[in-house]
Amino acid sequence: MQQRGNDRLGPRRDDEMKHELQGMLRGDGPTRSEEWREPEPVPEEDLDLTAGPVLPPGSAAEEEAADEAFRSDLARHLRRSEFPAERGTLLATLDEVSAPDDLVDSVRRLPDGRRFANVQEIAAALGRRPAA
Repeated sequence: MQQRGNDRLGPRRDDEMKHELQGMLRGDGPTRSEEWREPEPVPEEDLDLTAGPVLPPGSAAEEEAADEAFRSDLARHLRRSEFPAERGTLLATLDEVSAPDDLVDSVRRLPDGRRFANVQEIAAALGRRPAA
């Protein structure tokens, strides 16, 4: 005999749960019979909280957040296998992955002939604060 469904709840409860999910999977309307159970839509005038905390302009926290965003962006576009690498290799990789122009311009300012072991060294050479 082949078992079906979840052992903990049983086949009957599995079928009930499957039926309950059908409205959510098939329709784009409300999925609850009671309106108060529906999640409230986010008002458009609310702040975009996904961008992170609001920092005072020119503060050390804002600079640190900008440096962290730079390192993150750089790490997202460079492969670990590229390191250790010189400026030319880094620029070729950034060109290959179509990195943003401001990132490429920053890497162009790196000293020529120096090998960098990781993204932290690149950030430090550009005057960006290393991660704590």
